[in-house]
Amino acid sequence: MSKQVHTATSIKQSIQEENVRFLRLMFTDIMGTIKNVEVPVSQVDKVLQNKMMFDGSSIEGFVRIEESDMYLYPDLNSWLVFPWESEHGKVARLICDIYNPDGTPFAGDPRGNLKRVLQQMQEMGFSAFNLGPEPEFFLFQLAQNGEVTTELNDHGGYFDFAPTDLGENCRRDIVLELERLGFEVEASHHEVAPGQHEIDFKYADAIEACDNIQTFKLVVKTIARQHGLHATFMPKPVFGISGSGMHCNLSLFKEGQNAFYDETTKDGLSQTAYHFLAGLLEHAAAYTAICNPTVNSYKRLMPGFEAPVYIAWSSRNRSPLVRVPASRGISTRLEVRSVDPSANPYLAIATLLQAGLDGIFHQMTPPAPVDRNIYVMNAKERSKMNIFDLPATLNSALRALASDRVIIDALGSHIYANFVSAKQMEWAAFRQSVSQWERDQYLELF
Repeated sequence: MSKQVHTATSIKQSIQEENVRFLRLMFTDIMGTIKNVEVPVSQVDKVLQNKMMFDGSSIEGFVRIEESDMYLYPDLNSWLVFPWESEHGKVARLICDIYNPDGTPFAGDPRGNLKRVLQQMQEMGFSAFNLGPEPEFFLFQLAQNGEVTTELNDHGGYFDFAPTDLGENCRRDIVLELERLGFEVEASHHEVAPGQHEIDFKYADAIEACDNIQTFKLVVKTIARQHGLHATFMPKPVFGISGSGMHCNLSLFKEGQNAFYDETTKDGLSQTAYHFLAGLLEHAAAYTAICNPTVNSYKRLMPGFEAPVYIAWSSRNRSPLVRVPASRGISTRLEVRSVDPSANPYLAIATLLQAGLDGIFHQMTPPAPVDRNIYVMNAKERSKMNIFDLPATLNSALRALASDRVIIDALGSHIYANFVSAKQMEWAAFRQSVSQWERDQYLELF
């Protein structure tokens, strides 16, 4: 999204020019769910003076009822007027950070937590951390009563087009809407699985990119509804086909220069890039709990469906966890392929950044690249090359997280405790459930 600088004055002017009647104050809870407090435009002065209060005890993982008062501090540069207009006028949004009544940042705010990790990055001498996300999603048909069905909207494949790809018109309208909102869309296409789509937009600094991901999800779901479709970012909604990922292209900058690029080396990668890469591999098992945070996430991380399941890297093939795309210069980057779109982007990027910074701080050295297809290697071959498995379940990922102090510190004690508590309950509920697969396998046999 094109970066704009807004002030209280310019926002008030925009309200008048765009016929804005309501302000949507948006933030993200620990689970990655977008929340908002909507107020009439008459409250604009209160909003801009950071005096808008809400009940934090009602939000997952925030605070207890006896300490519920929280304040919304809007990021003025996140000002955005939604182009869809009702009979009552337009709605505009401001993305907010959460603060305590004493004026200190709230430790349970994922966006504020990412800012904290970015501050640590700056203290190490780096100026910026850029993220280029590639979120994928599925489109399902809606029933006449508006309920979501399990019927896919097409049977297309990778880069297919109409009439096979019946979601093309919806996807095109999503792109047009994103462009109206200031996104620089680089590509959109049908993905590998039926009903699956991808829209790529230009990289941005970490905070803005995470804001863009949340806005992107909102727009995709809104436009899909207008086409009689339901858009889902569930990682694996359909058995037997590929799931949805959110590959994250990462680059670190220092004094305006890409710190991952070194024109004097044979492959164009700097020692900083290699150290960062080593950190990503070292802490991969632990940050998987954050980057793949649902029981369903691990139905995607299975061999045979293009999602990475092994901790390795390569500059060529796409089976390892981390890939180094061929672009160099300012576009030099590392692509982490395991992340899925159910992840809270602020937490996922905080953990990825912390992992990489730890690699730089300790000058870690990554193992040799793996240029073979890991999916066809047997266990002995993988062991010989020091290729380890990613966690296979949410429970095993949570155990890995519990033993990694670096990734715990990337979350902070408040977010870590509340995240783990919620995910342990999710795992317990999943273990207690009885699936249709189990009934099909065992009901008559036993």
